[in-house]
Formats: sequence, structure tokens, C-alpha cells
Amino acid sequence: MAKITLPGLIDMHVHLRDPGQTEKEDFYTGTSAALAGGFTKVFDMPNNLQPITHSSQLAEKIKSAKTKVVCDTGFYFGSLGNNIAEFEKIKDKVFGIKLYLNPTTGDYLINTQILEIVMKNWPRNKLILVHAEEDVIGQVMEMVRKFKRPVHVCHVSSENELKPILKAKDEGLPVTCGVTPHHLFLTEDDVKTLGPYGRMKPSLKSKKNQEFLWKNLKKINVVESDHAPHTKKEKEADPPLFGVPGLETTLPLLLSDKRVSTNEIIRLCYESPRKILGLPEEKNTKTIIDGNAKSEIKNSELLTKCGWSPFNGWKVRGKIQEVYIRGTRVFENRKILVKPGSGQVLVP
Repeated sequence: MAKITLPGLIDMHVHLRDPGQTEKEDFYTGTSAALAGGFTKVFDMPNNLQPITHSSQLAEKIKSAKTKVVCDTGFYFGSLGNNIAEFEKIKDKVFGIKLYLNPTTGDYLINTQILEIVMKNWPRNKLILVHAEEDVIGQVMEMVRKFKRPVHVCHVSSENELKPILKAKDEGLPVTCGVTPHHLFLTEDDVKTLGPYGRMKPSLKSKKNQEFLWKNLKKINVVESDHAPHTKKEKEADPPLFGVPGLETTLPLLLSDKRVSTNEIIRLCYESPRKILGLPEEKNTKTIIDGNAKSEIKNSELLTKCGWSPFNGWKVRGKIQEVYIRGTRVFENRKILVKPGSGQVLVP
């Protein structure tokens, strides 16, 4: 397994923090981290400092991204249930709408009544993504049964979250779900050593819950990093902010685990997200890996602006050597080879 060639991987769940919180990350540093992690397409969430719930905010965000991104980048819209008139204006510019039914980063929270309003009004065939933990996932699945709308449940972290989703899948409902590397590789026991750097939403769970995710990995659609950078100062504050970066560590972690085959990585990080988001295949977009190389994840070598990882010090297998987008070599041996703005802003 000396050389592994993967299609350009797709991360359908990142928080690039731009605009509004570029001290944590910006479009250039975040997409640079994506290339360093073997990802050629990322999809950015709307919970910026000012949530992206208006067409003018989305336009400004896209305008900024066009001058900075070095990998292809798509966007999701947001809603608190009071911007229904905006949906028609932006439906052809975003890949879905993200709704938060549990508290997380940003003042952006709805209840199931607002979820119902959005489901009734969001364009019928466009994706709805939800942050829905154990206390609300059952209600969300009931909404899916009622409206038969395509829903993606982000960062499933426990047995109680995944079971209702698997039941809905068995019923043939249009539900997909993702899991993060931190929920696959860390548990609540790691918080003892990680401290605030292990604080995230959904929180890390027990070993039993982690094992349930692994046992059902073939029924989970995607691995998504939920790349959520914060500065070290913010993580060490009282209370620390939720979220961990993950774009550069997702692929090395998966490559290092014998439970995940190369074909499964392609399914979880390329084929399924491509199908969920309706993306075309690109034969000249690829990631080339030295499968025999061994290395250590080091904070000092990360390209993400936040400069830290909960996996700092972990030994991993597989070195990302080169990344190509549409035939152009954009990354080689930890160096970005293209200028800011060379990536495409994607539209459906």
C-alpha cells in the first residue's frame, strides 16, 4: 500500500468563521487546511458571528470567499423561522439550510415549531441539515415522516441519536447522517487529559456509545469534520467555547484505523457527500497519499489559523503528498501551490 490515490475528498460540514471571526480562521487558512487534509471541496455553515439569514449577508460572504479560497467551497443558508421571504432569493446559491435545535456556537437556536415552518417553506427538493441531539432527534424524525423532506443529521454522537435515524432509514425516509472523527476516536474519558480542548457540541460520549457508532458505520452516510476552530485563548476561557478543528486530521485518522478500508473512506468522504449534495464527478481532481509513511500530528505543523488539535501527539499512518483540482496541482508536501481565490465558489 505504498501509494494511494483517492478522489478529491468532500467535507460537507465546516465552520470557516469568515466573515466576522477571522481571528479563529478565514477562507484562505481554512481552505488551506482542507487541502493539507486531502479535501478539495468544503461546505461552510451559516452560524457566523452574524448568522447568514439574509440574501445580502450571503452575497457578502460569497464575495469575500471568491478572493480567498484555495479549494472549492459551497455554502448553506440559515434561518430562525423569520426569513421565509429570503428563501426564493437564495435557493440557487446554497446547497441547503442548516438549523440548530440545540445550543452551540453562536446565538442561533430554534424549536420544532420553527422547524415545521421551515420544512413547509424551504424549496422542496433542497437539503435541510440539522443539529439535533438526543432530546430532540425523535421529534425531528417525526417531522421527516410528516413532510418527507430530505434531511441530513449532522455529527451523530450516541446510540440514542443514531437509533431513531436508523429506524427512519429502514422506513425508506429521505434521511442521511454524518459522524465526526472526534466522536469516532475520542470519548468522554479523553476530556480528563484534553480539558477545554475536548469541549464540543455534541459532547464526547462514553466508550459504549462510540462502539455503537463504529458498529453501525456502514449505515452512516458520511464522515464530516465539523471543523470548528477557536483561538487557544477562547478555549482556555471560562467557560471555554465549543468546537474543535478537524480538516487536517480526519483523513490521517481514518487511514490509520484498520476498521476503515480505502473503499470505505471513499464512500464516507466522497461518494456519499457527492450524492447528498448533487455534485458532479471530477476525474482530474484527486489526492495522492504515501500509504506507508508514518507521522505525528503536531500543532506546530497545522495550517489552520487556530494552531491546535485535540489529536496533537497522535501517531498516524499515511502522508498526503499531492492534491490536484481539475488537473492543477494545488498542494504538495505541506505547501499550498496556488494563490488565494483560485478555488471555485460552488453553486448547485
